[in-house]
Amino acid sequence: MQSFRSEIENPIVQKDIIELGDKIQQFYDGKIDEEKFRSLRLARGVYGQRQFGVQMIRIKLPYGKVTSDQLLRICNVSEEYSRGRLHITTRQDIQIHYVSLDRTPELWAELEKSDITLREACGNAVRNVTASPDAGINPEEPFDVTPYAHAVFQFFLRNPICQELGRKFKVSFSSAEDDSALSYMHDIGFIAKIKVIDGKPVLGFKVMLAGGLGSQPRLADVAFDFLEADKIIPYMESILRVFDRYGERSKRAKARLKFLVKDLGLEAFNEIVAKEQKALSNQSVAISTEGFSNNPDLSAIVAPEVTIEDVDAYEAWKASNVFAQKQDGLFAIGIKVNIGDFYLPEARALAALIKEYAADELRFTLRQNILVRHVREDLLPFFYTKLKELGFTDLGYEAVADITACPGTDTCNLGIASSTGAAEELGKVLKAEYPQFATESDLVIKISGCMNACGQHNLCNIGFQGMSIKAGKYVAPALQVLLGGGTLGDGAARIADKVIKVPSKRGPEALRLILNDYIENSGGVDFVEYYESKGGQKYFYDFLKPLSSTDDLVDSDFIDWGAEEKYEKAVGTGECAGVVIDLVATLLYDSKEKLTNAQEALSAGKLSDAIYFAYSSMVHTAKAILTAEGTKTNTHNKIISDFNEIFVQGGKIDLGTDFESFIYQINQNEQSEDFAKSYIADADKFYNLVDTYRTAELA
Repeated sequence: MQSFRSEIENPIVQKDIIELGDKIQQFYDGKIDEEKFRSLRLARGVYGQRQFGVQMIRIKLPYGKVTSDQLLRICNVSEEYSRGRLHITTRQDIQIHYVSLDRTPELWAELEKSDITLREACGNAVRNVTASPDAGINPEEPFDVTPYAHAVFQFFLRNPICQELGRKFKVSFSSAEDDSALSYMHDIGFIAKIKVIDGKPVLGFKVMLAGGLGSQPRLADVAFDFLEADKIIPYMESILRVFDRYGERSKRAKARLKFLVKDLGLEAFNEIVAKEQKALSNQSVAISTEGFSNNPDLSAIVAPEVTIEDVDAYEAWKASNVFAQKQDGLFAIGIKVNIGDFYLPEARALAALIKEYAADELRFTLRQNILVRHVREDLLPFFYTKLKELGFTDLGYEAVADITACPGTDTCNLGIASSTGAAEELGKVLKAEYPQFATESDLVIKISGCMNACGQHNLCNIGFQGMSIKAGKYVAPALQVLLGGGTLGDGAARIADKVIKVPSKRGPEALRLILNDYIENSGGVDFVEYYESKGGQKYFYDFLKPLSSTDDLVDSDFIDWGAEEKYEKAVGTGECAGVVIDLVATLLYDSKEKLTNAQEALSAGKLSDAIYFAYSSMVHTAKAILTAEGTKTNTHNKIISDFNEIFVQGGKIDLGTDFESFIYQINQNEQSEDFAKSYIADADKFYNLVDTYRTAELA
């Protein structure tokens, strides 16, 4: 590996990037355990691919916003380090693929020149904060949620309380009651509200808690019908502290917040959260809206003269893909991006367009599309001609034919069947046979390559999940059909029912049967109402059942969509979250490192960080010695209680008090410099006691 040093001016970012380079070298030298290294690189947006020896890089773009400079920077990085394809994710990130691990530090340094980060884009941390792509321009919104989404992103980035969670943590902000950011499927989701208090309008949010997708989807609970805007960060900090302490860590499939809330019950969970209030860094965090103006001065832009050759096509495009903003005279343009993939020539041309003829901003959407904002009405003909040249004027932005799909078996280790290939085929069916759905936005189709639901297949009207199906001694790619899910608004939703599994090559026919019945029997109601009126699963199972038979499969059924070779089920190790390392030496090393971090944070005046680093050090130290004893360490809470019982009450280590009182000083004291110093000293004392005990045991 080549020597690498960052020239980034921000010392915190520079330290991050240099550390990644150093850890990569240590991994190559065999000085870091593979699982420990995986955890570290995931937290830096570096994700292993299905293909050996290359990485997927997830570029974290809060609420999907990019400027022309940032988009050009991403293009340059993709050209230099990847293959020139940009993939928009369902979390408004950009992913690039086939990157050499050696080059990830320099790639990251290049992105940071345009204020773009990889930090915590993957791993057990707060993931990208998503938001309604039309936030700030939606005529129906109470206020712009963008500043609030940005504040949450900034507050929790690199925050010690959420660097080593049991699992990932997802956040969204919806700008209006249509809930376009899907609050109900997030660990915490916010919906903008205004409430009149003492005769004055107060900005705040409806708060949804502990939703999630995966193999066991759960709709979020209503935590607050209204929470003042200055309380959302303290509340989320309390949630993360509790999740960090009580969340499952060994059983990955049970480690999301939704399982913790389900097990404890919402009331009991909230009681624990309330106990964290004293320990918070701030009881109130006022969020500034300065710098988030949605009234750009576009008066200097001269509209080029253009001739529209096909007026009907232009008018159809305006009706389908152009939306009036709440700012008089300004419009947003939706660009349909097939399965979220676009390429450098188009991306660079688009960057030039928004810089010269709009407000230098676009947003990637949760349905893998692009929304150009702040376009003057007289510039729409010009934009149409330019976008048409780029192939960006297909009708049906965020409509039925605009199918959402994760990468599936193209690049993902967990992919079971091709989601992108299936999406392409289903899209062809819709375009050729159901043109009436081209601009229909009330029906949503999504596809995931596995049960983890990155394509959000289990919360849409018609969903497909990649699976496999046995046919004698052979295995064929398959699709599970899910129906009846969807967004109902204001935090409400319906989880789709699993109806039937069919061979993948019969997916298009399954879609035809469903749509034909919907057209004939729905009576014009939305799909969820139509589905329920038919009695749900059984009705659809009965007429789809003939497609599920494996007795009459032909050779082509054993070749997945987009593939040339016979299907072979090959599922690797998932990296949707990092893996916690239970090696004693590694844990003790981590503990010592966290003590150093605590002292550095204290010196910098970051009391909250210093205190939490000290807490984390004590937990890791206790976990190390429990691991040596063969004791399970599923949660922080269990680590603390087990250490107290085995080592303190058992007379093996003398703390002068019980361990629970010793460590839980963190939520019994308000933050102060004196407490921070005392708590760090206790953590150091604890480490030395355990290290002495461990050394004696090994002697």
